[in-house]
Amino acid sequence: MFTGIVEYVGRIESVDSSPDLTRFRIDVGPVAEGVKLGDSVAISGCCLTVTAIDGPRLDFEAIRETLETTRLAKLRAGDGVNIERAMAATARFDGHIVQGHVDGQGHVRRLERKGPGGNEVELHVECAAALAQQLVDKGSVTIDGVSLTVVEVLPDGFHVALIPHTLEVTSLSDLSQGDVVNLEVDVLGKYVKQYLERVLPGLVQSASESN
Repeated sequence: MFTGIVEYVGRIESVDSSPDLTRFRIDVGPVAEGVKLGDSVAISGCCLTVTAIDGPRLDFEAIRETLETTRLAKLRAGDGVNIERAMAATARFDGHIVQGHVDGQGHVRRLERKGPGGNEVELHVECAAALAQQLVDKGSVTIDGVSLTVVEVLPDGFHVALIPHTLEVTSLSDLSQGDVVNLEVDVLGKYVKQYLERVLPGLVQSASESN
């Protein structure tokens, strides 16, 4: 599993696509240290397996289902991606529990800079109602692999606040209106939702319809 604390912004060096499989070569810089074949690495929030190593360059493969669920199919050479290695069992736990299993895609409604120095930044994201229903104010959400706190949930989206440090060390600073982002909701919320749907299906459906 992961924590949503980005270690490095890597750069896509090449993308080799076929009908059923796409291979990515990514320069992950210092994050390559200690990485072995078969290790799991989160690429902008999507858990992929290392298939080849060439110094700081790592190769990954994504099948059609992954490409359809995430924004990986839109990546091109030169794009920046957020990199995080799988969490070590002995490491400190920052962020929140992130599986690297993208639940869906969102679209950037707007990225607003506020305050005298423009240091107060709000990122507004549009997403499917089914995803928005699994979010709560002050809860956690992962955007392109970055663990963030939800400021406000809307019927068709949500918004988060970004501090200058987050913009400096992640690829979120490159976002603009209309861009697609990978979203993963809090795994605890997913389990609660599924449990309630099984135990109280009528109640859960009525609550969803009223929203």
